Amino acid sequence: MASTATDTTIIPALRAALGAEAVIGSGDALAYFSNDVYRTGAQPLAVVRPGSVEALQEAVKLCGEAGICMVPRGGGASYTDGYVRQEGGHVLFDTGAIDTIEIDERNAIVTCGAGVTWANLKTALDAKGLRTPFWGPFSGIAATVGGSVSQNTLSHGTTIHGISAQSVVSMDVVLASGALLSTSSSKATRFYGPDLTGLFTGDCGVFGIKARIRLPLLPVLPKFECLSFAFDSFADYHAASRKAAAARLDDSHFGLDLALSQGQIGRQEGMGARLKIAADILRKAPNKLKGVAQLVKMAFAGEDPMRAGAYMCHFIVEGADDDEAALKAKQLRRLLDGLGREIANSIPTFVHSVPFAPLFNVLGPGGERWVPIHGVLAHDEAVAFDESFKALIASYKAKMEKLGVWIGTMFSPVGSTGFLYEVALYWPEDRTAYHKTTLGEEYLAQQPQFAANPDASALVDELKEAIVATYQKHGAGHFQLGRAYPYQQRLSAEAKSLLGAIKTELDPKGLMNPGALGF
Repeated sequence: MASTATDTTIIPALRAALGAEAVIGSGDALAYFSNDVYRTGAQPLAVVRPGSVEALQEAVKLCGEAGICMVPRGGGASYTDGYVRQEGGHVLFDTGAIDTIEIDERNAIVTCGAGVTWANLKTALDAKGLRTPFWGPFSGIAATVGGSVSQNTLSHGTTIHGISAQSVVSMDVVLASGALLSTSSSKATRFYGPDLTGLFTGDCGVFGIKARIRLPLLPVLPKFECLSFAFDSFADYHAASRKAAAARLDDSHFGLDLALSQGQIGRQEGMGARLKIAADILRKAPNKLKGVAQLVKMAFAGEDPMRAGAYMCHFIVEGADDDEAALKAKQLRRLLDGLGREIANSIPTFVHSVPFAPLFNVLGPGGERWVPIHGVLAHDEAVAFDESFKALIASYKAKMEKLGVWIGTMFSPVGSTGFLYEVALYWPEDRTAYHKTTLGEEYLAQQPQFAANPDASALVDELKEAIVATYQKHGAGHFQLGRAYPYQQRLSAEAKSLLGAIKTELDPKGLMNPGALGF
């Protein structure tokens, strides 16, 4: 039986083992750690921030012996209740201080502490001309390698190399007993017998807490081309994205509807952002003359790329030299001919220049609250889902307009076989401790302020559930499951029994992130 917040011995024990500075047992910080981007849960009994794998093991062992529930947290940018627990009484493990990076160039492996952010990993690898295949989500300034592997995610490098889980060679996981499990007996390959590593990808921490992750290394391709296309219909956009993903010409591409192009992305175009983009473009351009030409092109384009069509798709292609990058771009243009029209490439140029932007987008362009909902669809379901989704939103139109709720959509390939359709909901509502701590008083003082708005929030909750149900009707899968998406309901009896047996073997008391994945 798991203990609750009435436990009075675990905090002194954790402080004795880890040091007082590594344990938070009271104060405003507990309110921050009880929120993710979307939801507020009950406060944890304590937050621990182990500084090493050994300290993590000791803290887990103490909690396990005391019967205290343990909830892991990575960079904190989750919006699916992954580390938010309504029952409270748990110890939250912030792994951010486990942030070592060991680069083994000879064996083409980098070993990351679970708390390493993708931005910091990129900086370390850039210095050696190296990269990982998948190299981070757009939130990589905060998102950690451990969190991304636990939740699964995509963005940079996904078109060619797949999602975060597909770039893992092996990992070390701290089990509920405090024991350290290494998921591979070979540092050369993940696939040495059954794929034990895969079991811990996307597990949301229910099987154990990530300690170290090993990723393969590739050389950076130094030359690049950015391309953008506009489409008048979702069907044309999806057809273009599917063809491009199958051809595997680009490192990554993403799509936006008009609302997000003008809102979340468009607001990056303030003067301060423009100056930073200009400096980064000149610094990263294949040659300075080409960089100046790109700046002139963007200046003449102005904001037109953000209003060029109902849907816009943005590509970044890379090459070992200018000729390879140009050839890939030429092939991509030929492939998309007849589906869309090429437009100024301001947006992918910005993303290439600043791949990990500040977390300003955890609020909407007008300071509204924000939450995304996504599904990964088979290609033959994408257009049908789009039609169902638009019909659903039409049925809510009057309520949404009355309460100031609005939506935008963005899209991404998931390798060549899947299509991610993400819906962003925005609504006027007061901020939580998460927003205030993450964004800071200075930034928030420049944004419109909203009072508590329970009616709008209730409508967003209702919409969110209805959208998830629509995804399910079209057979969608999901990443970042947390407690927000159905999982066990989709399993066969045999699969459910097998996973249950694994959970019981690894975590017999059910202490690891209870409630996530339906456990």
